[in-house]
Amino acid sequence: MRMSPICPMLYPSRVSHPSALSAISRSTVGLLGWLTLFCLSAPVPSTVGAEPAVTAYFPPPDSEGGWRTLRDPGAIRELAGMDPEKLEQAYQAVQRAQNPNGGLLVVRNGYLVFEKYFGKAHRNGNPDMASTGKAYTSIACGIMLEERRAAFPDGLDQKVYTEKYLPEAFPLDDPRKAEITLGQLLCMTSGHHGEGGSPSGIRNGEQIPLKPVPGQDVRNVDGSSLRVPLWTEPGSGYSYSSPAPHIASMVLRRATGMELQDFIDQRLAKPMGWGPWGYCLHRGDITMDHANGAGSIAVHATDALRFGYCLLRNGRWGTKQLVPADYIALCNKSLPINKHTPYSLMFEHNADGHIIAAPKDAYFKNGSGGFCLYVVPSLDLIIYKLGGTDGQHNPALTGLPQETDNFGTRAERSTAPRPPGFFEGASDRRILEMVCNAVRN
Repeated sequence: MRMSPICPMLYPSRVSHPSALSAISRSTVGLLGWLTLFCLSAPVPSTVGAEPAVTAYFPPPDSEGGWRTLRDPGAIRELAGMDPEKLEQAYQAVQRAQNPNGGLLVVRNGYLVFEKYFGKAHRNGNPDMASTGKAYTSIACGIMLEERRAAFPDGLDQKVYTEKYLPEAFPLDDPRKAEITLGQLLCMTSGHHGEGGSPSGIRNGEQIPLKPVPGQDVRNVDGSSLRVPLWTEPGSGYSYSSPAPHIASMVLRRATGMELQDFIDQRLAKPMGWGPWGYCLHRGDITMDHANGAGSIAVHATDALRFGYCLLRNGRWGTKQLVPADYIALCNKSLPINKHTPYSLMFEHNADGHIIAAPKDAYFKNGSGGFCLYVVPSLDLIIYKLGGTDGQHNPALTGLPQETDNFGTRAERSTAPRPPGFFEGASDRRILEMVCNAVRN
């Protein structure tokens, strides 16, 4: 049996069965039987189980017209099957969060049906999307596994703390790191210590408090990531640790000979027609040597939708397969490499139904400041929620020229003061539920 090049251990063997036609052909059938078989086997138009026609649509770059957009409430209801009033309620919930800047964009059936911003957020901005960028790192690694099969014969099960993949890590400061696989790095089960002032780990659903340890240092993001200690053996627990995806990006850099930003630009940004984008490499008088695989990507809002739409279309963009479909298929499922919490390949997923009012195939990645990108395949739905402090919207972070918001009603900006206080309904999971609830049955 030929194993998947992405994760050999995740695919059971397939048993071949004789086709219905060959089975029938070996029996004696009358003329009527053969005529019946011919009629049943002839292709007939059907909408049951068929791929919807909207999958043929892929938006051109914004500079060439951008997303097809619905503004009329009646068209939104009929063509996109969504309730405009409920979408507005979801946007108001985003506004009531504690973020001074933000927005909400929704694409359904290939139509951009909602796009509003407030504060400093707008379509042409390049804000620091924080940990939302981890999703881009993961997808880049999926492409790498497909392109470099010979270099990763064990796919996601490939052990990467070796001289071949991470020579910078030697000598190892913990012999257990030799057992860490690429998949564990991308599922936060590598054993690397969690971050922040009150880190924790999760083992088989049980939360375990951890003591704070030094994390990433932007003055040496590679070295500081490699030095983060392990809190447990690789695979035996989950902890949200940003060094893990950055180390995965270091593996990509070594295997492909390309910086993460250049790899994403060639494999994703250019084929999809993104506008100006980058990573937030500039922190005061410090310029980071490498893009941080843990986050801080900065793309236009409608290009974040393009990225999500590519995932929704199983990695396809037009006639090209940009991302391997079998890798994307793992992003919203519980995997053996993370049996501790619903987190697969840098996405939180809903396979266990813990987000009650959302489909079980929904998956998403959020980031500090209120950013979150959602993919809901069963509803043909993409959602992008913006947030961010004023600092996250500082154009000096990327060094990109500050573009103006010149899309008029396609990028409305609220000037009304935000309601005071925190509105619990604006949580990432709640916004997912609210937008899914706007889908009309």
